[in-house]
Amino acid sequence: MYALGMEASERVGQLVEALRRDGRVEVARAAVELGAAEMTIRRDLDQLVERGVARRVRGGAVNLLMRGEELPFAMREVEAVEAKRRIAQVVAELIGDGEAVALDSGTTTLETARTLVTRRVTAMPLSLHAATVLSAGAGVRLMMPGGECRPGELAMVGPLTLASIAALRFDTAVLGCCGVSPEGHVMAHDLGDAAVKQALLTSARRSVLALDGAKFGRGALAVVRELSTFDVIVTDASAPASVLAGLRADGVDVRVA
Repeated sequence: MYALGMEASERVGQLVEALRRDGRVEVARAAVELGAAEMTIRRDLDQLVERGVARRVRGGAVNLLMRGEELPFAMREVEAVEAKRRIAQVVAELIGDGEAVALDSGTTTLETARTLVTRRVTAMPLSLHAATVLSAGAGVRLMMPGGECRPGELAMVGPLTLASIAALRFDTAVLGCCGVSPEGHVMAHDLGDAAVKQALLTSARRSVLALDGAKFGRGALAVVRELSTFDVIVTDASAPASVLAGLRADGVDVRVA
């Protein structure tokens, strides 16, 4: 069921989840369950159509994403915004002044960059979105990797990126992910992105995974690493309690924002 009276970004996020789960959204049903006018739902679906996520059909819309396919960055940026901000704040509190930090690409790590911009850190972001944010920080020593920039995502990938990461040693690597499989694997949608994440983990003394609860149970193409091998996992209260309890039993430092 949907939550009533939610904000526009939350409403669109719920529509996306329904498309992923059911393959189709009916305007009349969604309007009742979301507590919104049918005209509002139609406008929301039109946004998804414009971004290539859905196709309009009589009475609603159908999913155009392949199984496990990544949503466009602009759509993910408005998903679970408040949860991502809380997660980013907890992540930032884990990082001490003077640390060398690697920031993975993605929307949750972009929020982390926004929390670190006022801090005194050495930071290497793996996306131009985060680099733009951190460039405004007077106390931030900004380092940029080489590599190929993925359109839309503006994430750095490829051999030059991997070489840049391998040449450095970080105190902390903050990673995002596309999902966590039911088997407990941290997943990425793209093999190049998975390789970058693995390189960050190799080059960092401490690994922090930042993800909202909706990522649990969501599959993707490429395996990055076992969830239980991260030093710290920061998530929100919507994450499955049984999974978090299992991680704590395995000695993982789990923080709930």
